[in-house]
Amino acid sequence: MAKSYETELPLKAFGWAGTDTSGTLSPFNFSRRENGDDDVTLKILFCGVCHSDLHTLKNDWGFTTYPVVPGHEIVGEVTKIGNNVKNFKVGDKVGVGVMVESCQTCENCQQDLENYCPKLVFTYNSPYNGTRTYGGYSDFVVVHQRYVLQFPANLPLDAGAPLLCAGITVYSPMKYYGMTEPGKHLGVAGLGGLGHVAIKFGKAFGLKVTVISTSPNKKSEAIDKLGADSFIVSNDPEQMKAATGTIDYIIDTISADHSVLPLLGLLKLNGKLVTVGLPSKPLELPVFPLVAGRKLIGGSNFGGIKETQEMLDFCGKHNITADIELIKMDQINTAMERLSKADVKYRFVIDVANSFSSL
Repeated sequence: MAKSYETELPLKAFGWAGTDTSGTLSPFNFSRRENGDDDVTLKILFCGVCHSDLHTLKNDWGFTTYPVVPGHEIVGEVTKIGNNVKNFKVGDKVGVGVMVESCQTCENCQQDLENYCPKLVFTYNSPYNGTRTYGGYSDFVVVHQRYVLQFPANLPLDAGAPLLCAGITVYSPMKYYGMTEPGKHLGVAGLGGLGHVAIKFGKAFGLKVTVISTSPNKKSEAIDKLGADSFIVSNDPEQMKAATGTIDYIIDTISADHSVLPLLGLLKLNGKLVTVGLPSKPLELPVFPLVAGRKLIGGSNFGGIKETQEMLDFCGKHNITADIELIKMDQINTAMERLSKADVKYRFVIDVANSFSSL
């Protein structure tokens, strides 16, 4: 028999957690807070699997506290709202992304840049009110209304879930750094969960898009399926030389350790390279090509709530979703092994509701 989410709140929650650096997840019982006046409770339907989840599970960045329930690409159905909640109602399909709280009063929060708040609370693995946050690899979540997003009615919920991290992580820098001018040339370094969405955004903005990858076998997929205009094999010296100085912007989505020097060589005068991948080791900064070409290297976090809603609405208008492999919760460890080998096209999404429906 399916769980009753109304009667069991707020005491019991169920999910899958990692308990050590092995990265292996297993069933985990825990508690969620009660739905307050400003809160929205949602039954989780789908949750994307982000590469950050894998890094966190293995403590690659050094700040994981176990047990950790990952998941910050959450799509669900509202089951309860607080007395002060006006913009959501029971039954709404909504999303929750990378954050669930901020101070709401600092300069960044006042500018709708909650994602840069010094007191930002991440959806999982963050200290919060004497406990820690637990993510979307679970049956339900309670979130302050400010951090809940309306999900476009025309987008499939499963393929739309990765937009809440992968989507906004590439959309935000493209907007901020002016990488949206029609006719300009965008390079997308890395063809994975972030990169394949960046291609779709680039084409929707009217850009020429070139994929830059170490994997020549991805060329057909990039051009024929995802709509890229061209493809460069980054470890082919002849292809890299031929493309020198031809690209206006590059968005670097690569999460593995790599050199940015070859990418800088592809940029035109005044070109921009923005990195959004999070390698476990620091990147080297080659200054000479920056000075010689008046080039810029920038970084970007995921976006604030206002911008994330803007991104979702943009995706609804242009029918942009992620390419996904849908899995059940008990397949997550195999999925993580495949993710570590970049063996996914291009985002795993957990069918949470159907995984837990018999519990």
